[in-house]
Amino acid sequence: MPGSLAAFLVASLFASSVSAGVYTWTDADGVVHFSDKQPLSRDHNTVTLTEPSVVPMSENIEQGRRVTTINQQVSRSLERSGSDRRSTGTRKKADARHQKTCDGYRKRLARIQQQLRAGYSNDRGNRLRRQRREMSQALSRECLLR
Repeated sequence: MPGSLAAFLVASLFASSVSAGVYTWTDADGVVHFSDKQPLSRDHNTVTLTEPSVVPMSENIEQGRRVTTINQQVSRSLERSGSDRRSTGTRKKADARHQKTCDGYRKRLARIQQQLRAGYSNDRGNRLRRQRREMSQALSRECLLR
């Protein structure tokens, strides 16, 4: 009981300082001042403070765990279904085709990067950056996130 009373007193002290006013004024040299004490001899304005936003982190952490669990379940399911349906030879051919596709993306991306480093006009640079973005997305989607 004494600990909770002390905690309440400390919390009430902090709450009173948060609810105190904030004042602003400009001195004769044009310097703007902010203070929690109202200036007596100067014209001043009161600054209105808004409540801070509070984001419950525990919900975000729990949602992240749920998403991770679902992703792991889907990955395991896809691995099992892929290995069940394909024979070893068919799987090797599919992996080779996939590797060839990924290598093609990497080569095209390297060529675009080389062209960007070589210099370009504004229109050509915009086109090359758009191609680089599309190629990077395709590489990520089909090769890295697979």
